Amino acid sequence: MSRTLIQGLSHLLLPATMQFEQALHYPKQSQERVKRQVLKRLSKTAYGATLGIDAQMEWNRIPIVEYENLEPWIQQQRQQPHASILTPEKIHFWERTSGSTGTAKWIPYTTSLLGSFSAMFCVWVYDLIRHGPPLRTGKTYLCISPQIGTGEAGIDDSSYLNGYLRWLVDMFLVRVNGCFPTPEAFRWALSLALLNADDLEILSLWSPSFLTVQLEFIQTHQQQLQLALRDRISQQRWQLLSEPKISWTQLWAELKLISCWDKMYAADHANFLQHSFPGVLIQGKGLLATEAPMTIPILPSGGFVPVLNQVVLEFLEPQGQVRELTELEAGVTYELVISQLGGLSRYRIGDQVRVSHWYKNTPCLEFLGRGDRVSDLVGEKLTETFVASLLTNLGVTAWGFCCLAPVIAYPPYYCLFLERSPEIPETIATKLEDALQTGVHYQRARLLGQLGQAQVFIDKQVPVRLQQQGRIGDYKHSLLKVKPLEHHSRFIFDTNN
Repeated sequence: MSRTLIQGLSHLLLPATMQFEQALHYPKQSQERVKRQVLKRLSKTAYGATLGIDAQMEWNRIPIVEYENLEPWIQQQRQQPHASILTPEKIHFWERTSGSTGTAKWIPYTTSLLGSFSAMFCVWVYDLIRHGPPLRTGKTYLCISPQIGTGEAGIDDSSYLNGYLRWLVDMFLVRVNGCFPTPEAFRWALSLALLNADDLEILSLWSPSFLTVQLEFIQTHQQQLQLALRDRISQQRWQLLSEPKISWTQLWAELKLISCWDKMYAADHANFLQHSFPGVLIQGKGLLATEAPMTIPILPSGGFVPVLNQVVLEFLEPQGQVRELTELEAGVTYELVISQLGGLSRYRIGDQVRVSHWYKNTPCLEFLGRGDRVSDLVGEKLTETFVASLLTNLGVTAWGFCCLAPVIAYPPYYCLFLERSPEIPETIATKLEDALQTGVHYQRARLLGQLGQAQVFIDKQVPVRLQQQGRIGDYKHSLLKVKPLEHHSRFIFDTNN
């Protein structure tokens, strides 16, 4: 029955895929159509009125902005949800992400923006059905950040879909719902759900460390899970839970695909998953933010294709010139500026990309990182502005050289390097951890075990030794290191070296 449903689903997804394929052949015309849609909506808003926007005006009359420029309009829109302040459309919900100061950014989700995410999802799923490993059941777990204690819950990928599509996709999902008192309670519930899903074929995550931590939990609690699942799983699967080293490929023999970040600092964990699940396709995530879908992995393309029929993509060169999608050159690093259909127009999102190759007539985009100095190992999104503010509030910047750096370990963590201190490291580390957890994404990563507790290292030779080794460089004006250090770097952690 599931195979029949999968084939039926592919027919429903075909129209969105055909529109996308057509756009790839004619990228300039496709981008112009989206520009007209954005201008039409913008001309009906209070924000657009202050800019003198009408639906027929020149595109470049819209200013390039950052969140801080739009924040007053967003606040006003939240206070007057039915007014056309930033968008003329109905706002279904607001999604929270982090800003440059670590405080919340609020993004309105309208019918059109949800339609953009749905269109992207349709193309991705159709491509998997058509070109990916053969699916029999379609059973899928979409990663969701749970509500733990009094914290906020995240939303899974299906929440970005339009109604009928969400209903249809829900038939294939493994779900873990509810509020959990502790991270361990969530891990336990998720373990039971996944172990019950012997026909699981797809795991869709963000950071691969989410899954590596979950596998470790199952291995550690295998005996308790055996007792809980004795009458609910097959004898063979029950016996697999007895093994000193569980065979994950036998436990989920139907698993075909793991979708997750696989570049930069996620590469090690993604490689671990590939080693743990040989034969399973590990597919990297496209460039997808709370603000908009930007690129999507398409298997025949061999890369990440821009969602060019839903979002206007513009590219800032290092010298400040603005390029359109069809004007890009290989070998140049660009900063992304996006215009989506939910109210954000010519918005600097901070991501840096370059052209990897061309597919049909459209350049594929390779994500290079953030352009606004963000440290983001597992989704914690620590910005330089946020870190500078919290270190100043802690008073450590008055003691001399200080620098917060991510450290690659298992799990990774953040270490504050100081050359002197009137307080012991343990006291500072406790304060530092509390301050870092005021960032919603850092707190979530800690709760889920993806990050370890912050540490502090004090040594009067820290500035000299770090700079001489060329690991951190000149931090006279920077309090955050973006590129991680290795935990085994003895010249840092061994004062006797």
